[in-house]
Amino acid sequence: MRRDILEIDSAWASDSADLAIHLQDIEALRILLTGDSVIDWQRLAFPDVEAVNRFLATHLIDMGDDTDRERLRYVYNESVSYLEEHLHLRFPDELRDPEDVRQVFVWASQWGGFRRTQILSCVILKLMHVIHHMEAADLKFRLPVSEAQYLDLAHRRILGQAEAMQSSGVPIVSFYGSKKSRSSVITKLLAKKRAVAATVFDKLRYRVVVRDHEDIGATLSFMARELFPFNYVIPSESHNNLLDPSELYAALPSEERDEAEQRAGPIQRVATRNEFSGASYRMINWIVDYPVQIPDAIPNPYRMEFGRVVYVNVEFQLIDETTERANEQGENAHMLYKARQLKRVAVRLKRGVTAQPKK
Repeated sequence: MRRDILEIDSAWASDSADLAIHLQDIEALRILLTGDSVIDWQRLAFPDVEAVNRFLATHLIDMGDDTDRERLRYVYNESVSYLEEHLHLRFPDELRDPEDVRQVFVWASQWGGFRRTQILSCVILKLMHVIHHMEAADLKFRLPVSEAQYLDLAHRRILGQAEAMQSSGVPIVSFYGSKKSRSSVITKLLAKKRAVAATVFDKLRYRVVVRDHEDIGATLSFMARELFPFNYVIPSESHNNLLDPSELYAALPSEERDEAEQRAGPIQRVATRNEFSGASYRMINWIVDYPVQIPDAIPNPYRMEFGRVVYVNVEFQLIDETTERANEQGENAHMLYKARQLKRVAVRLKRGVTAQPKK
């Protein structure tokens, strides 16, 4: 298995990263930690257009680029048209044709008062979420680019982001990147009840190790704000038995904490674990559709219709140093994990999925 490791020398890292946790971070982490979908959301929490710019940048949408702005408007218009034609919704003029699409993200974040504009803004943005993702998937199959090339582009971009995290003062100790070997993919497919290659989400995966448990919340918030689009975290594929969500609320300014709890209540911990892991194995991990920009050298005649970005599945893991050491000992040791997995594969191949391996 190929693995790239960045060992972080925190002695020379700067302190420029914004490690504070705010309301929008809580909303993003609700998706990440619970495995829920943004389609079920009721409200965003973007305070201003600049925050929207940062979010769009995680999708590699540059609002300083004319074509990207036109593409965003195109997706917006497609969403409104669908809602008017199929759901028979009617929108006020400022929503049907806003001067700046980014303002709709801010309207979708409004709290209190008359909610019609806020609700309709959320409805449009949910459609944009679906249409943009659907068309990016279509683009992926129209261009002469292999999955291996997409994964390599994602890998190189993620390593660049890791180096930026290092230099900006995010309290990470190391950043491990790996790609599953062919034999590991085969073993995982045979161990899964749904033996379909598309269900192997972690062909490309990264482990981020922070110094202390207290650093987990701030690092997780920074990653969801700067490294990947939180709205494309794969639903039902998150796991967390390491971070108590109450720690995130405790880090909020008091005025934002009250609003966060009123918005959607406490974040529920997702404590399901991999059946082959040791009982005391602890980790936060999630799968995200990670954006990759089509290189300029590859002709893309579909840029206006389908954009210039595709998405690939990437797994991220987050852990602190002390827990990582504990996860390598006793029943949690990786070789025992693999042994349990291979035992299941052998039983399944010989006797079927309903058979239980002898202990």
